[in-house]
Amino acid sequence: MTLSATQEAYNGASVEAIRHHYDAGNDFYRLWLDPTLTYSCAIWGSEQAPQTLESAQRRKVDFHIDQARARNAGSVLDIGCGWGGLLKRLVETYNVGSAVGLTLSSAQAEWVRSFADDRISVRLENWFDHHPDRPYDAIVSIEAFEAFARPGLSPGEKIRAYRTFFTKCHGMLKPGGYLSLQTIAWGNTNRNRTSQFIETQIFPESDLPDLAEIAEASERLFEVVILRNDCEDYERTCRAWLSRLNAARAQAAASAGSEIVDRYTKYLKIATIGFHLRRIQLLRIALRRIDQPRS
Repeated sequence: MTLSATQEAYNGASVEAIRHHYDAGNDFYRLWLDPTLTYSCAIWGSEQAPQTLESAQRRKVDFHIDQARARNAGSVLDIGCGWGGLLKRLVETYNVGSAVGLTLSSAQAEWVRSFADDRISVRLENWFDHHPDRPYDAIVSIEAFEAFARPGLSPGEKIRAYRTFFTKCHGMLKPGGYLSLQTIAWGNTNRNRTSQFIETQIFPESDLPDLAEIAEASERLFEVVILRNDCEDYERTCRAWLSRLNAARAQAAASAGSEIVDRYTKYLKIATIGFHLRRIQLLRIALRRIDQPRS
């Protein structure tokens, strides 16, 4: 699968860049993610309440389903569906008729297809090239937004790249539909002084948004209904992943190689510190489609 000319126009990460990260191997990720293979920030409850990584991830998935008004929906799109945890939850718990997932990772697509559920379909396809037969009732996108703009873009180019995404979602949603979005974003930091390790070794060709860029890019297309910044949740999620990876270090090295294990260990440590110091943020945003946008 190569990058098409139309995909080049949107200034997002290439297929090769996405696969650099997510095709490390399903067996590798199974060792340190929760059983649903949910690879994004969870929503944790009280420190005193008994909970597991899996229950915190389920709480996050349920949050986005609620914010997207996806219960009992006819069709829902998950942009950047990962290993399909949200897709399964939609059809098995929330009575959704059709759940469609988009991913650029062959390993993830293979995993989702193993569900063998006619209500779930996965496409090895960029959102830019996705053309549904009819509008979706709801759209969810959890931590894919970080790959929608490449490093080095001017502020105007970056906002145009994001607006391309919101324009596309607007066209794929039914009137009055909701988009629930989760993304890591820049916080209290000087970008020129940030570590290049994550940008080059973990998520190549990806850049984080500012909240202001998201607001400007979605203006007069979507109305912001809910906005949360959950840095604490991501710090705790990264700590949980790091603990699980350390506990399974020998198995992980046998599965993916010691170099990858070392790289991910360093990445999770850096991310934990970044969220703790608020250098990066975790935004959860519910947006309602504006049906008659003014020019």
